Amino acid sequence: MIRRFQKFDIYLFFILILSAILNIYHIWNDDTVNAYYTAAVTSMMQSWHNFFFASFDPAGYVTVDKPPLAFWLQTISAKIFGLHGWSVILPQALAGIGSVYLIYRLVKPTFGQAAARLAALIMACTPIAVAVSRTNNIDSLLVFILLLATGMMFKAVKQQKVLWAIASFAMIGVGFNAKMLQAYMIVPALILFYILAYRTTWKRKLLSLLISMIVLLGVSASWSIAVDLTSKDNRPFMGSSQSNSALELAFGYNGLQRLTGQQSGGAGGMGGGSSEGEGQPPSQQGDQQNDNDSSTMPQPPSNGNQSSSDSSNQSSGQGQPSMQGPPSSTNGTTPPDMPSGDGPPNGGGGKMGNGSGMFGTGTKGPLRLFQSELSDQISWLLPFALIGTIGIFFSTAFDRRRLNIKQKETLFWLAWLIPVAGFFSVAGFFHHYYLIMLAPPIAVLAGAGWVSMTQLFQTGTGFKKWLLPMAILVTTAFEIFILSTFTSTIGLVLSIAVGLIGVGSVLALLFIKGKEKLKQLTSLIAILGMLIAPLFWASTPLLYGGNSMLPEAGPQLATSSGIMNSQVNEKLISYLEKNNTGEAFLFGTTDATTASPYIIKTGKAVMALGGFSGSDNILTLSEFKQLVKDGKIKYFYLSGMRGGSSDILNWIQKNGKEVAASKWQSTSTSKTKQQTGSTDSKQSKQPDQSNGRMGGMESGTLYELSVD
Repeated sequence: MIRRFQKFDIYLFFILILSAILNIYHIWNDDTVNAYYTAAVTSMMQSWHNFFFASFDPAGYVTVDKPPLAFWLQTISAKIFGLHGWSVILPQALAGIGSVYLIYRLVKPTFGQAAARLAALIMACTPIAVAVSRTNNIDSLLVFILLLATGMMFKAVKQQKVLWAIASFAMIGVGFNAKMLQAYMIVPALILFYILAYRTTWKRKLLSLLISMIVLLGVSASWSIAVDLTSKDNRPFMGSSQSNSALELAFGYNGLQRLTGQQSGGAGGMGGGSSEGEGQPPSQQGDQQNDNDSSTMPQPPSNGNQSSSDSSNQSSGQGQPSMQGPPSSTNGTTPPDMPSGDGPPNGGGGKMGNGSGMFGTGTKGPLRLFQSELSDQISWLLPFALIGTIGIFFSTAFDRRRLNIKQKETLFWLAWLIPVAGFFSVAGFFHHYYLIMLAPPIAVLAGAGWVSMTQLFQTGTGFKKWLLPMAILVTTAFEIFILSTFTSTIGLVLSIAVGLIGVGSVLALLFIKGKEKLKQLTSLIAILGMLIAPLFWASTPLLYGGNSMLPEAGPQLATSSGIMNSQVNEKLISYLEKNNTGEAFLFGTTDATTASPYIIKTGKAVMALGGFSGSDNILTLSEFKQLVKDGKIKYFYLSGMRGGSSDILNWIQKNGKEVAASKWQSTSTSKTKQQTGSTDSKQSKQPDQSNGRMGGMESGTLYELSVD
């Protein structure tokens, strides 16, 4: 026991406490978080059927647009603690803290305790990593899984046990079931490291890699194959897919389309555009247990594939649906990740609203990560990490025929960093929070690089001695460049402080003679000084409230109207519940954004006719009419459309009986705050109508349906 206590690293303890504060404090103020995903958790809690398929709605009509692993964990958390915003955030927050710990454990054996502490601290202070860990978006959980896979591969090399290598690739397959092909971004790094570091014959290496690839693909495709082999009549429609296929969802919508920026969705769907559920611009809109117990759960409707002739039955513009919006939605008329025509989800003050390129991600090119649109989220210490990589390679004896373990692991982290950075440099579609994928390699290379460059400054000669001063000066200048964009918001104090610490540290290093411990302390002060700005950035979601739909960090959160209210019309709910005569769906609407808060509020099924944003071709007109005839759906709320129309909506307008607004419109609307520093629910005494844009209520039309 005494020996274990002596091995306990008190610095790691405080780093983990810092990470816990950044990732957890105030998450209890976020009631519904990303309502699209929270609605799915609400539904998944109700049956094993919904749980397995990650059904968006309790009736098992359509799934969310991601595989289920992360939502399984969120559902388990909600089962234990109750359904709250913080309970669905908790798995991601813990994953963020766990990633900090794993970074420490991965770095320490090879690069030493000092490098491990710094790498863990840098990971904890990475702004975008904190921002996304405070939401129910799943990227922080994915990074944790990938770090587990990395640890298994490192263990395989150190113990020379091939089973650990196979387990590593199996863990990547687990990551695939969290966010599909994004998990594969580090596969080249794992393969390279295994080839370089595992000591065996080439024949055995290739054989073990072949087995590992088979295991990887098998674990990856296990859920998707199980879904696709299930009769389409006995499962939900795969949301955001074009062919009701989980495999197509993985390799299309969640695969190549992310790289190319291609927008495609259900042709002629409700939105008439793409199925990109995570933030399609207005001009290209579209997406983003036991079987159900019939005694307690409504039976899922038939969700067979739409025939080719069905897609041609779209309106050419006749009978255009009402342009009035929903009585509630997360942010007006737009889906959780989708900007409206008037600005970004956070009201215009966020990165998406002020930056260039799609979603404010800058201009494609090799320097994209250094542009102001992205750099403040992830790149603060990127120059230091890159220069530090050189220091790592030259800090030990260099043998062209045989690399040492430090150099091999450095190549692994580079092989993680470079392809992922390359993706973000050329990708046509991604959001700022995807940049968390770069956090681990930057943290490791910066932490290990600091140790190596400090040693070289003390003992090296030639250019190697000047790597540390150069890294400090270049990184300091880059941080001042980042801060200069925010001068009007935060002033000059932080820029001056960063500059003084950086330049002062370099001057001290140059003029201190002897006194190696003093030089090392000065070097430490320099890198800690470079962490002041990213730490402040990382704390902004905690200080000002974040954006659970499109997480980001930065002082712009203090001045942007980042509050999104998940609003429900209580009078509408009362009317629908009173007049429900056993229908499976409380009501139907065009998209998941309108449906989400009602599923969360009532726990009952609300049909999102076209999936996430209305573009999925889930039902034909004849199938929809059959549901009405069978008594599965009685009411339909027709809200604002996103371009185009369908024969189903035209039929609803033509044949549905319009319900008088006085029966269901309310002058008092329940608002559940999502992004504020207060948990209080407030009552709006304004009518359920507004200008149709961010944060306002809009009137629409409620229809009672029947088939003669």
